[in-house]
Amino acid sequence: MNQRIRLAPLDVLRLGLLGLRTRRTRAALSALGIAIGIATLVVVTGIPASSQRALMDELSALGTNMLRAQPPPSGSGPEALLPEAADAMAARIGPVTSASAVANTHATVRRSDLADPNDSIGMTVLAARTNLLDTIGGGMGSGRFLTPASEHFPTAVLGPRAASRLGFDRIVPGSEPLVSIDGHAFTVIGVLRPMPLTPELETSVLVGWDAARHTLGFDGHPTVIYVKAVESRIEAVRDVLPATVNPELPGLVQVSRPSDALAAKRATQHTFSALFLGLAGVALLVGGIGVANTMVVSVLERRREIGLRRALGANRRQIRGQFLAESVALSVLGGLTGTVLGAAATAGYALSRSWPPVLPPLALAAGVLGALVVGAAAGVYPAVRASRLPPTEALAAV
Repeated sequence: MNQRIRLAPLDVLRLGLLGLRTRRTRAALSALGIAIGIATLVVVTGIPASSQRALMDELSALGTNMLRAQPPPSGSGPEALLPEAADAMAARIGPVTSASAVANTHATVRRSDLADPNDSIGMTVLAARTNLLDTIGGGMGSGRFLTPASEHFPTAVLGPRAASRLGFDRIVPGSEPLVSIDGHAFTVIGVLRPMPLTPELETSVLVGWDAARHTLGFDGHPTVIYVKAVESRIEAVRDVLPATVNPELPGLVQVSRPSDALAAKRATQHTFSALFLGLAGVALLVGGIGVANTMVVSVLERRREIGLRRALGANRRQIRGQFLAESVALSVLGGLTGTVLGAAATAGYALSRSWPPVLPPLALAAGVLGALVVGAAAGVYPAVRASRLPPTEALAAV
């Protein structure tokens, strides 16, 4: 009497794993081949991604998200002063993350009252907001910057070239020197580090906004507004910035255009995205061919086992399920191993080059899910071939 034997999915999975357990060396070597393919996938996408991130950071440091707004130069038309709260108004633009300002006080700075007045030629005394460094991405070479507390007092921060001219290359806490600004003594509390994005600040002496008002007779109108915005919205911010900082005379506000580095950054992003997809596709194709080859060889080696199972009542569907389950299990094992190896190799190489380690989610997902899909696709033909072997022919195979 013929009785159809039904196997639960869990039983099919056990049969597939049985083939791996009974042939551990072959399974390990096959999984190693798949792992190398998946590790290659992770490495060839992770290393370029880390390199891209390092390049993007360098390009971002060139001011790809910063704009500058200011009135026209003197003598080029009617004078248009920016409102005193122009930087605060700019900060209210949605994509803007930070806004700050400086203003020319038209004061003169000297090392002391006894120094030659001509020594101040080429240096500018600017009133500065306390959040200036955060907005322009600057930093201190020594000492400290203006704070909400110190901006009320006669304190100054020197640009690096201004510090060199005045003879103060480095500020030591506790022994801060004095400079004379329009005859008033100001304590130098810090020196800026070089700032290629804002070279005009390197020859400047920065003083607190309130101190400039009370001590130097500053009228409170900013000269230059610095705006940092979300990079993807920088063009939109540029369009509305003039009307925002000077609603009465927006046509008399000059706004810098986004830097060429932004265009280079976007072109680089598109190029790397296409590269990632191409490398991932090639690595998955190579891994799939390896799995298919392994499973075809497995079918040829195990014809006697297939014939015996068929003779004992296993139908074609069960044979297909067994070999397909084995193919998928082999691929998942190799995918997990390869993903871990690839991630470790990528992180190690990136750190050795002082790059930020980046593991693209696409590569990590492809390491496991891709191996699962490829294993299933690659196991279809061997599974079908195994199920079609006649029992007599399979049992007769040596």
